[in-house]
Amino acid sequence: MKRIVLWALSTLSALVLLFGYSTSTSGVTGVGTATTSVYSGSVAGAASTPAATPGTGSSTGTSTGSPSTVTGAVAQTEWGPVQVELTVAGAAITKVDVLQYPSGNSRDTEINSRALPILIQETLDAQDAQIDMVSGATVTSNGYLQSLQSAIDQASA
Repeated sequence: MKRIVLWALSTLSALVLLFGYSTSTSGVTGVGTATTSVYSGSVAGAASTPAATPGTGSSTGTSTGSPSTVTGAVAQTEWGPVQVELTVAGAAITKVDVLQYPSGNSRDTEINSRALPILIQETLDAQDAQIDMVSGATVTSNGYLQSLQSAIDQASA
């Protein structure tokens, strides 16, 4: 009888510990949500222009060297949408804004606050979509690269 009581109590304790453990995604209601751009970067001395309407894929300006703004397609990732906007002068990328990125929980915010500035700087340095992904931010990096390539394709069309 004593063994049965001990077994029942240990089983109950294990269940309480198992179901009482909270993970980093427990109770998150906003997974997959996106936020407005707070991440941008530009080449020093580059002129800024009015932004195109997000999600339109349109550009403003002319292709004769004056700055134009091009919005890439929204890349849907498992954690939320990613969208990039470029300001291009001639054939040079002068500014990068990230209009949408995953921000549904504190982990997304932590990852993207580190990864997005790196991706933006890589884009400005490389002047194309052939950039390295950020370790630990694979999902955001993939979405960023998809949207970036879309914007570059529109800018060169």
